[in-house]
Amino acid sequence: MLFNTIPFFVFAAIFFPVYFATRGSARITVLLISSYIFYGWWDWRFCFLLIWSTLLDFVVGRAMAASDDPVRRKILLILSLISNLGTLAVFKYFDFFSASFTSLLNSVGVEATPFLLNVILPVGISFYTFQTLSYTIDLYRRDLPAAEPSLLRFAAYVALFPQLVAGPIVRARTLLPQLAVDQRLDLARIGLGLQWVVWGFFLKLCLADNAAIFVDARFDRPELYDAPSLALATFLFSFQIYGDFAGYSLIAIGLGKIMGFDFGINFNKPYHATSFSNFWQRWHISLSSWIRDYIYIPLGGNRGGEWFTARNLTITMLLGGLWHGAAWTFVVWGLLHGAYLSLQRAAGVPAAAALRGIGVPRWLVTMLAGVVVYLLVCLAWIPFRAATLADAWEIVRVILTWETEGRVFGDNLLLLARVSLIALFVYLCDTLGLVRTVVRAYNSRWWLRLLGAVILLWGIALFGSFDGTRFIYFQF
Repeated sequence: MLFNTIPFFVFAAIFFPVYFATRGSARITVLLISSYIFYGWWDWRFCFLLIWSTLLDFVVGRAMAASDDPVRRKILLILSLISNLGTLAVFKYFDFFSASFTSLLNSVGVEATPFLLNVILPVGISFYTFQTLSYTIDLYRRDLPAAEPSLLRFAAYVALFPQLVAGPIVRARTLLPQLAVDQRLDLARIGLGLQWVVWGFFLKLCLADNAAIFVDARFDRPELYDAPSLALATFLFSFQIYGDFAGYSLIAIGLGKIMGFDFGINFNKPYHATSFSNFWQRWHISLSSWIRDYIYIPLGGNRGGEWFTARNLTITMLLGGLWHGAAWTFVVWGLLHGAYLSLQRAAGVPAAAALRGIGVPRWLVTMLAGVVVYLLVCLAWIPFRAATLADAWEIVRVILTWETEGRVFGDNLLLLARVSLIALFVYLCDTLGLVRTVVRAYNSRWWLRLLGAVILLWGIALFGSFDGTRFIYFQF
């Protein structure tokens, strides 16, 4: 079920009154049943994978918490890892690696035909797999004081519908204690949640879905378009994916807030980052912190010198790229970010010191760093969005050589103007969000928040795209 469709609004109109009319285990039961209806709306068969993951990790967690035997605890953790990652591998990666291995054999003269499963990728499997894995890993590390005793609450934690299919990835130590408490009806909290929901819908319907029309035409047929058109498409895609994913996250966080849950934040003005590490502290925060805590640090983190740190960063971002999709385009995207982070560690501080040494003001160094980070992030978005590596290279080649002859810029100039103004509006709002006095003034005046919501609702009515466009991160 998509947030931006009529069935969801009907679902929400039924769910919230029933949710707030119940208490205790009855409320959790309503939440669990509703979450399975929400998830099963695409394909009810996907619910069985969700049930399997829930039951396995609940049983493993209880057994792990009840044991002090380090060998037994490690065996239980391995069982959880093999089951969860094995399921993810079968549904998401088997065909990719099978086809890639077959291509490698064919390239060295060995004729082979790939064995493909051709299974449907369950919606949100990467998100809820990482969420349940964090539970068992935290129990193994004793970062969680105890296993969840209630299967009902644990099942609701795994299946909670606002963040089930596209995050944010909320860890057990954050969400399970909240599920154990009846969240009372709070009008101020509901107002804040609705404010985030409206902003999320604006980002999705006005920014992302309008940008998609311009972007999709050019990335789907890059051989037709000239350098200015492809460069604009790349910049607009950076805002499309931001509006799409940050918009979904805000809707999910806002719905959770209405119910009484705090999911944290998942995006924090990422295009204001002044370094690549800062970018990953602002972009998809729940995933970047997950891969830091469960991949990068266990690999050794920044211990062991620069070469080991660069290795760990590269492996971490490579796996982060593969998490996004089973394709070489995502591998290249991950490797680029691994290279960015490694180069930043090696050259970032000396480069900034050299600029200041020749008299460049600190504010200008910071601004230049922000521009460089944004441009290189946009460069990495090209393989992320392109259908194939060949298409990605064609786009990069045309832009770098600034090729215009024999190609077209394309039409939709009115659309381009509209989405550019919307992107500028969003960027300015993010910029104002960095000014504490502005944020305090806005949050402390109810009429300003109401005016902001009205402006956003009018924007959605006037400029929103209502064709039910799928959220980009549903494919991951």
